[in-house]
Amino acid sequence: MKDEEQAVRPRRADARRNEMTLLEAAAAAFVASGVEAPVRDIAARAGVGTATIYRHFPTRADLIIAVYRHQVEACVEAGPALLATAPSPYDALRRWIDLFVDFLVTKHGLAAALRSDQAGFDTLHAYFLDRLVPVCARLLDAANESGEIHTDLAALDLMHGVGNLCIGADHDPGYDARRLVGLLVTGLGRA
Repeated sequence: MKDEEQAVRPRRADARRNEMTLLEAAAAAFVASGVEAPVRDIAARAGVGTATIYRHFPTRADLIIAVYRHQVEACVEAGPALLATAPSPYDALRRWIDLFVDFLVTKHGLAAALRSDQAGFDTLHAYFLDRLVPVCARLLDAANESGEIHTDLAALDLMHGVGNLCIGADHDPGYDARRLVGLLVTGLGRA
């Protein structure tokens, strides 16, 4: 039995790595082309065939939801890592907001993809809030405590502001959400 378990483990690790590669490729494709990016483009980015994508994610909605969850977790993990490695808490906040902008650009097609599943969309939205608001709050608190910013802005309000600035990117390829969000975050800095 142990030989069988050892033979199975590498495939599971490979399967997890393959899935992560697919999710990262899909996220990049969604940022570049929206959630309607062709599966063949995602497969090419991941260096796999389209059948591999369908084996992991039978429907486009399955893929979009998996990318959404993957990106939420990447943002959650990035917060503490940035606080530990960035030159300052304010710089950590700025870098985290950049990651959050990438996530939001990907997220815009989610509502359309889940049109018929309002309960599923609501569940994902609650997951998003439960996981990301505390991370943003910790980054804001750290930047406030360091004296680099002075604000009583709540994390959720900052996230709403960033989200609202990202909406235009969905319809206008010339719209520079990152630049506008950068102005918002710069405005938090001490004058």
